[in-house]
Amino acid sequence: MAILANDTVRTALQIVLAIVIVVLGYVLYRSIRGPQELYEREQALTEATRERMSYIRDAMRGYEREHGRYPTSLDSLVMAVKTDSFLVAKRDSIFALAEGESFNPDSLPYSPRPGRQRFDLSIVRDDSTGGIVYLLKDPGSEDFIGTDDPKRAAGMLNAASWE
Repeated sequence: MAILANDTVRTALQIVLAIVIVVLGYVLYRSIRGPQELYEREQALTEATRERMSYIRDAMRGYEREHGRYPTSLDSLVMAVKTDSFLVAKRDSIFALAEGESFNPDSLPYSPRPGRQRFDLSIVRDDSTGGIVYLLKDPGSEDFIGTDDPKRAAGMLNAASWE
């Protein structure tokens, strides 16, 4: 009888230890994988934000080629993308849309990050030279395109901080 009781205790102890091992294995997996998933999500948001900022840059350049100046605000740019015949005709190539993919111009001024903050756009005119530059900034990161210093426009006008 004592031998049977020892076998039952041993089997119960093995089952409990197996459950503890599985639970601890899962906790270890989540402690490693959780931060990795968070990093991957943040990287995907950064890429989506940079792509949206690049779309704005391309639309700004198209607007400037067509009208000889930059739009005064992101709302003006959105309106031009929706109504300007040149930008409407070039929309697929400007925004590098894939086959069957659609683009919503109303989403252009907003970051794809949670909270959908608006990008900051400033247009600066140098009164001494008449040059005009723009600076587009993402409020959710340190990313920017362009410059707010007309004297540095030669190398920075359409340059992105991440390129």
